[in-house]
Amino acid sequence: MTAVPGDPLSMQSTTDRLDLADANVCVVMNRGSGKKKHAELRALLKERLAPACGSYRLRESRKGSDLPALARQVAAEGYDLVIAAGGDGTQSAVAGALTGTDVIMGVLPGGTFNYFARDLGVGETIDDALDTILDARVEAVDVGDVNDLIFLNNVSLGAYPQILKTREGIYRRWGRSRLAAYWSVLVALRRLRRPMQLVARVDGQETRHTSALVFVARSAYQLDSFGLEGAAQIRRGEFAVLIAKAKRPLPLMRSALRMAMGKSAKNDDFELILTDALTIETPKRRQLVAHDGEKTVLNSPFRMQVRHDGLRVLLPRDGVSKTDRPGD
Repeated sequence: MTAVPGDPLSMQSTTDRLDLADANVCVVMNRGSGKKKHAELRALLKERLAPACGSYRLRESRKGSDLPALARQVAAEGYDLVIAAGGDGTQSAVAGALTGTDVIMGVLPGGTFNYFARDLGVGETIDDALDTILDARVEAVDVGDVNDLIFLNNVSLGAYPQILKTREGIYRRWGRSRLAAYWSVLVALRRLRRPMQLVARVDGQETRHTSALVFVARSAYQLDSFGLEGAAQIRRGEFAVLIAKAKRPLPLMRSALRMAMGKSAKNDDFELILTDALTIETPKRRQLVAHDGEKTVLNSPFRMQVRHDGLRVLLPRDGVSKTDRPGD
C-alpha cells in the first residue's frame, strides 16, 4: 500500500509512534549543498532536533558519490531512526540502505525539486519537516526497485540520463535552479541522435517500441506537476510507465515543452503502461540509467517492481499533508 498523507486509504496500514526521547537518531547529510547552508542546517539541528532525541549523531558525506556507502554503514550501526538531509538523490541513497529493514527513515528536504518530501507531505521547508519529525507517526510506504537498485521518484532510459549529464555542466556554470534544470532538457534533447529499440514485458505480454525516452514514475506529485496521467495509480501502488512516441530531437523537444507547461497528452506524446512489475530489455546490454536525479550504468534486461510497504518513514501524526498541490 502507498501511504498518502490525508488519504483515508493510507490509514489502513499498520502505523505507530516513535518516541524520540528513547530513540538513537542519526542524520545523514550531503555536504555538497554549500558551506553556508550546511553550517546553518547543522546549527538548526543541534538546536531543535538533538535535545529531543535519546541520542543524536550527525554523519556527513564529503561528496555525493560517497552517500550510498555512508548510508549502508549507518543502516548497520543500530540506529532507530536515520534522517536524510538533502535532495532527492540523498533521500534515495538513504532509502536504498533502509528498505527491507526495521530502521525508520526521516526526511529533511534540501534539493531543487524535493519530490519525495512532497509526495509524503512532510513539509517543503526544513522547519516544516522538522515539525513533522518532532510529532510524527511511523508508516510503511512503497518504493521502486530496478535490478535491486531502490528508487523513490523515477527511473528512466534514453534521453533523460543524457539530460542529467548536460544538467551537471549547466549547474557548474550557472548554479542550481529550476530554470537551469529545464534549460538542460532542451540543450540535451537538441543533441539527441538515435532512438532506442526496446521490448516491454508486463504480465506475460510483450510489446515492442522505438522511442527516445522511457520514464518509469513513482512520484504522484511529479506527474501532477506536469499534467500527466497515472498519479492516482501511483498512489495505489503502481508504476506509471511513460514511453515517448517521439523518436527524434524536434518532436521530443515539443513533448518536453508541453510537459513543462502541463499540457502533455497521453495519446499525443506518450504511451502509458500502469503496472507494479515490468521488464524492459534493450539490445545494448549496458545502459546509462537515471534514477532520482543520479546516474548509474545497469545491465539489460531491467527488472522493475514496486516493493510494497518496503520502507518505514515518519509522516505527519495528524495525517494532514503539508504539501501544496501543483497549481495551488
